[in-house]
Amino acid sequence: MTTTIVWIAAALLLVAVYLSWTAGRLDRLHARIDAARAALDAQLLRRASVAQELATAGVLDPAASIVLYQAAHDARQAEEEQREVAESELSQALRAVFAESAQLEAVRAAPGGEATAEELAAAVRRVPMARRFHNDAVRAARALRRHRKVRWFRLAGHAPFPLAFEMDDEPPAVLADRAGPAGEGH
Repeated sequence: MTTTIVWIAAALLLVAVYLSWTAGRLDRLHARIDAARAALDAQLLRRASVAQELATAGVLDPAASIVLYQAAHDARQAEEEQREVAESELSQALRAVFAESAQLEAVRAAPGGEATAEELAAAVRRVPMARRFHNDAVRAARALRRHRKVRWFRLAGHAPFPLAFEMDDEPPAVLADRAGPAGEGH
């Protein structure tokens, strides 16, 4: 009888340790999602800010300036429910404005334009990376949350189900292919 109680207590202790470890892992995944989302938000804001600054600098043709300014403004002001659409529209506006390298050359020819072009190129290249890190963290958390043990024991607590950030983040070809600042190689 005593041996049975000891074995049951040991089994319950092992199950409790395992569930605690799983809950801790899920908590770390949620923290990773939060950090990745903050990094994604920062990169999206940086891209919109550079685009808006460029649109008001007077180096682009007036139509391109208006399109780029409006898309960047909408992306910065979008409510959370409309954010993916607004950011996709900014990506489309950037591709439309920089469809030909003439606009980029106009930016580079302006005073301080080379630095602005590099900053914009860096911003549009970093958004897809930040989004990929965020969505990878979401995918890992969702996979763990689908397990029966997580659902049955409510190990996720009241944390909302993580959602991926889906948007068109393809950069303009003339900006995506640019080499980094001097000293950085491929």
